Amino acid sequence: MKHISPNQVAGETAVKMPTRRALAKQQTRAKVLAAARRLFSESGYEGATIRDIAAAAGMSTGAVFANFTDKSDLFREIMGSDMAALAETMRDGAARGRGVEDALLKAFTAGYAFYKGQLPLARAAFSVSWAPQDGPVLRNAPQVNVLHELIVEQLTLGVQRGELSQEAEIKLRSQMLFDAYLSNYPQAIFEGWSLDALQARARDQIRILLAGARRG
Repeated sequence: MKHISPNQVAGETAVKMPTRRALAKQQTRAKVLAAARRLFSESGYEGATIRDIAAAAGMSTGAVFANFTDKSDLFREIMGSDMAALAETMRDGAARGRGVEDALLKAFTAGYAFYKGQLPLARAAFSVSWAPQDGPVLRNAPQVNVLHELIVEQLTLGVQRGELSQEAEIKLRSQMLFDAYLSNYPQAIFEGWSLDALQARARDQIRILLAGARRG
């Protein structure tokens, strides 16, 4: 009978377990990210310093720099994770919609609800997204493209179902809808608009932007 080594399970090589050092590094990164998220959410991007983040994580600044190049590197990782979760949340919202207009409204509302409890973090994202150095990287992140694709998918489905005309100019209209979605965040961040108010505004924007694409 063939001997099966401890590193083999049912004839397949078992997944190599991470070393203690690798686990410690993962835990350090997780602590730094959690502390940074909290401080970015409380103080915004400019208000949170590496020194503050290190102190909140119970570590030295050297430990932070051993895992992240700088504050912008740390912020990009947080936003990348957030935008991936945001895209999933908005996709779930769209899936509950009845028709293209309702699907887009539910997706937008889900997005606003996602950030409603952490508006300083959303404000930080807007601030960084238009910074000359870091802005292009954040605006062109793969996760942002997923949000664009979500809108394109809904418009495409609208055409396939006969709700929208074949000449709906999906690419341009999806960009306009995405811009409209983003344009409501300042109302929440700086003017304290409620989720209901954001939803009402988004409903009007979507209705107007889809009006020219409706089948007669």
